[in-house]
Amino acid sequence: MPRPNPPDRRGADAGRRRLLALAALAAAAPLARGQASAAYSPAEQALFVRPHLSGLRPGQALGYHFRHGGSMEPGFEDQVTIRLGPAADGRCCSARGEFLTGARALMLPDLPSATSNPVILYFLERDVREMQRLTRGQQNHFRKRIRVALADHAQVRELALRYRGQAVGGSEITVSPYLDDPHRARFERLAGKRYRFVLSEAVPGGVAAMSTTVADAAAGTPLIEDTLTLEGAEPPPPA
Repeated sequence: MPRPNPPDRRGADAGRRRLLALAALAAAAPLARGQASAAYSPAEQALFVRPHLSGLRPGQALGYHFRHGGSMEPGFEDQVTIRLGPAADGRCCSARGEFLTGARALMLPDLPSATSNPVILYFLERDVREMQRLTRGQQNHFRKRIRVALADHAQVRELALRYRGQAVGGSEITVSPYLDDPHRARFERLAGKRYRFVLSEAVPGGVAAMSTTVADAAAGTPLIEDTLTLEGAEPPPPA
């Protein structure tokens, strides 16, 4: 019997490199501003430093509903799951992302140790790939614009939201990374894209919703609108 071919690691390695590049949204943000030891902005703290996964246990999974809409192309609805396991020290959490399903599924590397919710990085990773697909621009350019905008231009406000019928406190972060992009003429139709993050310590995983929207002023409806909404968390397995 012929021996099976070894698994092709190139796709996984490429996915890991892309995610590590995107993780620079948090780790390299002060350097992007030319400050070797600057404090993170409030938006960066909330998105990439806050321990969203505290209170969760290995074996739990966070479920999200994803909706792609707008007039630019056909819409769809799908699922996103973040499965949590033990980190090397046995505590929570390692993380495995299942972002969309079937032909739309993203190949994403597992994270051996996570404290902030990786669904934020996964959502942004899909977004920069979509920006590349739609504009033929470079992923690293869009990553940099998001990073700098979150460091310097994000709007953060407190708000009330509802989770499973209960009113809870949270915060909203909004940012438009491409409004002052010197290269926006190359993708003018998408230059007004607005990112919105709704966070709350009262919901499992800390992330209640995220969205990106490109308005279509002529039509009065979104040209593109991607929305991810928390559905809930599976209970931990029996002790």
